[in-house]
Amino acid sequence: MNNFLYELIGTAFLILLGNGVNANVVLSKTKGHNSGWIVIAFGWAIAVFVGVYVSAAHSGAHLNPAVTIGLAAADKFDWALVPVYIAGQFCGAMIGAFLMWVAYKKHFDETADADAKLVVFCNCPAIPNIRFNLATEIIGTFALVFGVFFIVGGDVKLGALDALPVALLVLGIGLSLGGPTGYAINPARDLGPRIMHFILPIKDKGNSGWGYSWIPVVGPIVGGLLAALVFKLL
Repeated sequence: MNNFLYELIGTAFLILLGNGVNANVVLSKTKGHNSGWIVIAFGWAIAVFVGVYVSAAHSGAHLNPAVTIGLAAADKFDWALVPVYIAGQFCGAMIGAFLMWVAYKKHFDETADADAKLVVFCNCPAIPNIRFNLATEIIGTFALVFGVFFIVGGDVKLGALDALPVALLVLGIGLSLGGPTGYAINPARDLGPRIMHFILPIKDKGNSGWGYSWIPVVGPIVGGLLAALVFKLL
């Protein structure tokens, strides 16, 4: 239960702050409206830093099913704990998305664009193409999980800043690879908030993009498994 709880708490912070920066940039009449991709990328990096910081000492701060599965596939994590971790991650993602919606409720009401409301919660590709959207998520998640293997196994310790390397890794992925799909690189980060978009009484919200929803789930899992395979071969 301790692992479940801290994966839930860490992922809730991740989504609250990550989806929160999306809302601040995208929704109408916010203080950060139209502040751009750099703000989003840095906001998600800080979201990762805070999520990892609050949970690392207790659960190891996976916060991402692709990381959990990748670590297990690389024999760095017990497969028996995988369902508990993933359950905590999805529950936390849904809680974080709900809290973000409460914070920005009036701005959702003021925003007429249904697509803008959806991208606050989850990913939509800039150019829809199943093969290339899937490839982008696989490549981005490979970079994340492969990097995490070396961060986890590194001898350099930063004390209170131990969460910084993975935050910088996510920042780099967002700035460099985030343009095509919005870099979900995390099944819980996309599917949990997408479910909340479907459930919540959001004014004029439109559909929840279920036709695309499998790509940010399958792509990251494949990317995480490929990263584990390459790491083991090395």
